[in-house]
Amino acid sequence: MRVQLARLAGFAVLAFWCLFPLYWMVVSSLKGQSAILSNALLPAAPSLDNYETIFQGAHNLLYALRNSVIVAGTTTVVALLVGTSAAYAAARLPLRRRGLVLGVILAASTFPHIAIVPPLFQLFTDWGWIDTYQALVLPYVSFGLPFAIWVLYGYFRQLPWELEQAAQVDGCTPLTAFRRVVLPLAAPGVFTTAILVFVIAWNEFLLANTFSLTLASQPVTVAIARFTGGSELEQPFGPIMAAGVVVTVPLLVIVLIFQRKIIGGLTAGGLKG
Repeated sequence: MRVQLARLAGFAVLAFWCLFPLYWMVVSSLKGQSAILSNALLPAAPSLDNYETIFQGAHNLLYALRNSVIVAGTTTVVALLVGTSAAYAAARLPLRRRGLVLGVILAASTFPHIAIVPPLFQLFTDWGWIDTYQALVLPYVSFGLPFAIWVLYGYFRQLPWELEQAAQVDGCTPLTAFRRVVLPLAAPGVFTTAILVFVIAWNEFLLANTFSLTLASQPVTVAIARFTGGSELEQPFGPIMAAGVVVTVPLLVIVLIFQRKIIGGLTAGGLKG
């Protein structure tokens, strides 16, 4: 009994630690400018003025949300297409020095992003790509692709090779066997990878702040960082909190949607003995 109470207490503390910042962000977004610095756990006079502010005038967050969806969505699709093919090849083909190849791929993901900003800026300037979507998508794919390959490689390696051989005996080509047999079984890994790659691209700030100069390509991370107050010395804490709440909602919705598909992939991929 004491052990169970201790576990419940631990879970309660962990939940409070993780959820309180989100709660405080929501509460702060409902406070007016005069009460934004108060420590009240509940707003005395809840207001939606901050939400109205972020969708009006120079703060119009709709453009930034559109840009983030396009950039993160395109990055996820490209990373999955390339990563799935590369991971399947690494798991199935008789490659020499397979460990070395995977090690190089993993090492590429640890390369510091700040080190490639100057050469990329010069390159994209020469190409006329500054303030465009492709200036963000191309680096984001290079960041998310090593992670996608490693995660999917683990899923493909666990799948029995006999399943594909049986499908080919029944008349399937290698491509058809991959599409109809392997992908359904690896669906949990594919959707998990999609979620994580999307979140990586959605939250990236360094490159977006460097290559996005106007609302034409600014994602939400940059747009929120460039919020300005009514005067030079005023900090728009209320609109920033409201924008944080709005930006968090799409991620929560995506996670909920993909969780159902992950569970469906697990049940659909179950083997009957």
